Amino acid sequence: MKCRHCAKDLRLPFLDLGSAPPSNAYLSEAALRGPETWYPLRLLVCEACWLVQTEDHAGREQLFDADYAYFSSYSSSWLAHAKAYVQAMRERLGLNAQSCVAEVAANDGYLLQYVREAGVPCYGIEPTASTAAAARAKGIEIVERFFGVALARELAAAGRQADLTAANNVLAHVPDINDFVGGFAVLLKEQGVATFEFPHLLRMVQECQFDTAYHEHYSYLSLTAVQRIFAANGLRVFDVEELPTHGGSLRVFAQRSDAGQRPVAPAVATLLAREQAAGMTAPAFYAGFQREAERIKHELLEFLLQAKREGLKVGAYGAAAKGNTLMNFAGVRPDLLPYVVDLNPAKQGKSMPGSRIPIVDEAYLRRDRPDRVLILPWNLRTEITAQLTYIREWGGRFVTAVPRLTVDQDRP
Repeated sequence: MKCRHCAKDLRLPFLDLGSAPPSNAYLSEAALRGPETWYPLRLLVCEACWLVQTEDHAGREQLFDADYAYFSSYSSSWLAHAKAYVQAMRERLGLNAQSCVAEVAANDGYLLQYVREAGVPCYGIEPTASTAAAARAKGIEIVERFFGVALARELAAAGRQADLTAANNVLAHVPDINDFVGGFAVLLKEQGVATFEFPHLLRMVQECQFDTAYHEHYSYLSLTAVQRIFAANGLRVFDVEELPTHGGSLRVFAQRSDAGQRPVAPAVATLLAREQAAGMTAPAFYAGFQREAERIKHELLEFLLQAKREGLKVGAYGAAAKGNTLMNFAGVRPDLLPYVVDLNPAKQGKSMPGSRIPIVDEAYLRRDRPDRVLILPWNLRTEITAQLTYIREWGGRFVTAVPRLTVDQDRP
């Protein structure tokens, strides 16, 4: 396989999780009676540009289809994050009724609803019909297409260039990262700003977040790699912020290389130096991650098997993509974990891909009164434990598996 950015041969292994179906391919009752397509799930490192990437086996149209089931608005903490972003960008960039904001991967309108409320003209670009419909129901204009240079040129020719483009948790999701990034250099006005948020590879490695690997994540990103990719495609990074979201993310600010005049903030050089000091531009940094993933797998299986022996009832919360990675790598099935609760009606009544664990609503959890609740989206632990605090009424305890198996009473 060739690097999706610089086309060099990929030889350095990073993580091999065997095989799995696409993580958002939730199974209807009818689908449970048929076979599933599983693809190898292997990550490699480019030793030329240091982009970590998943081997190509499934096209974007297969992964992001009309029934895509991830809706951003079901996380209250993520909504708060989006609202704060909009306010911060209005203040920093002076956005007003004469400005234009475009969000790529607008999902269900979780962010643009706040832009619209502020009276700033905006539109979204979103290829999945299910989430695009939800955004339109909020009064948000959506261009239902995959984004790249060709679409950006169409929009620019139609007078739709933007003062601000937002791209949250999508840079990792694109198979042609050069075409995707190049589109922003076209869509931005001359002095426009593009922001990108994505999980930070440094945190992924340091905190054993192997379950963030799945087919929809084509790339795993450092600032080192992103700066090179942007520079090759008409963008210049001028600032970066570290965020707590998704287990530790970066928000990168970029401008057009041919026109942008904003000075480069010291934070850029500082973070690049930290990545260099951590060893991210040397093969040794990527060694040992496989061993950590296997440790987490074994700890989870030992916990579930011991709970079974002791007669404890265990349920899970959050039918998230990272949960599907964990369940399938560990080989967990309904005999050890009989159900997963999720707030999203688009997932309820279906089953997790691969593991085929049923997805139920929260009322089921109240009726079942499990002794242990395994939180699969560990990055939302604070939000979920606050929401489900009532499980302590019957002596229930919360459990997380990443970065190590922890039952809540064991927390200091």
